[in-house]
Amino acid sequence: MLHQPGQIDLMFHALADPGRRLMVDRLSKGPASVSQLAEPLDMSLSAVVQHLQVLEASGLVRTEKVGRVRTCTIEPKALSLAEKWISDRRTLWERRLDRLGEYLAEQTNEPGI
Repeated sequence: MLHQPGQIDLMFHALADPGRRLMVDRLSKGPASVSQLAEPLDMSLSAVVQHLQVLEASGLVRTEKVGRVRTCTIEPKALSLAEKWISDRRTLWERRLDRLGEYLAEQTNEPGI
């Protein structure tokens, strides 16, 4: 699921919501039930479930139902996909800025300027 086209879009869409980011932060500390995730949030349990569905569709969170309890866990591989995407862009822009810096240094060192 992590390599489907548009997966990175789903991931960033999921992370765009502050409530979903809070859920991801909480799950980064360990698994939690849906009710545990809902506790600090000012929203209904059904709204929390809808947000979890977005997180699951993005690949960031996995849920498992055992009996009456649905437990949620973070998917670290999905986060590493977002991290790689950001890192690739950072590397590209660092190279561009380095070239710009070199160009500007050359311009200021030319005689007559």
